[in-house]
Amino acid sequence: MRAIWKNTVIAESDDTVLVEGNHYFPAAAVNPQYLLSSNTRTMCSWKGEARYMTVFVDGDALSDAAWTYPEPKEAAAEIRGRIAFWKDVKVVD
Repeated sequence: MRAIWKNTVIAESDDTVLVEGNHYFPAAAVNPQYLLSSNTRTMCSWKGEARYMTVFVDGDALSDAAWTYPEPKEAAAEIRGRIAFWKDVKVVD
C-alpha cells in the first residue's frame, strides 16, 4: 500500500492494518519529512485518543490529514505505532 498526496509517496508498506476502512501504516514506513505534529486531538470510545499531523508537500499543507493512536485501548492494540491518512491523501495498492 502507498499513501500519496500531490504525486508524492508519503508512506509505503506491505504491512498495513485495516481498521474502519483506513490503512494504518507502520510509523517506520512513513517519511517523517512530510509530517508535522498538530495540536488536534479526538477521542474514540474503543480506540482511545487520536493525535493528528499535518501533511506538507512542496510547500503545501493538508491540515490534520494523518493521525495515530500513541496509546490505543486494548481493543485497538493492533494500531499502536501506526499512522493512517485521510482527506486528499490517496491510499492505493
